[in-house]
Amino acid sequence: MWESLNLKFSKYPARMAVAQKMFELGLRISEDGKIYCGDLKISDSALAAAANVDRRVIKSTVDVIIADEGLYEIFSNIIPAGTLIKNIAKSLNLGVIEIEAGEKSDGVLAEVAWIMSKHNISIRQAYAGDTQLNTNPVLTIITEDPIPGELLNEFIKVEGVLKVSIL
Repeated sequence: MWESLNLKFSKYPARMAVAQKMFELGLRISEDGKIYCGDLKISDSALAAAANVDRRVIKSTVDVIIADEGLYEIFSNIIPAGTLIKNIAKSLNLGVIEIEAGEKSDGVLAEVAWIMSKHNISIRQAYAGDTQLNTNPVLTIITEDPIPGELLNEFIKVEGVLKVSIL
């Protein structure tokens, strides 16, 4: 998908910024060219402010996406991922761990989940940054209980892990 976007928008960085922001936020394009987050209509000016572009760039980006069957298939079917509870986890007495992975990030989630299961730590939510959008994507895991600090050494030994933070 990113290859296709790069081909379409290589000469239009503002349009690329809009497409990336739409993907990041889980925004979809409807048949009539309107932008939605779930069933909530998003104004061009609101998206333009979020993507730091002129609002006219929103319409031109949407027009290009609609004209491309492959891109439209993707952008018309995006569903927002839901609430990430990372920022309220402490208030809910949940644990949060962030794991920054390098280029070799294959299997990091599986290995980390295995370590947690070995220590009877239940995962409540997991969210990973897109490897195509981020040089070093971050895996955020919310757990039923706070993470014991002594597990840091086990997590950092996982192949592909660059940095581990317990929040």
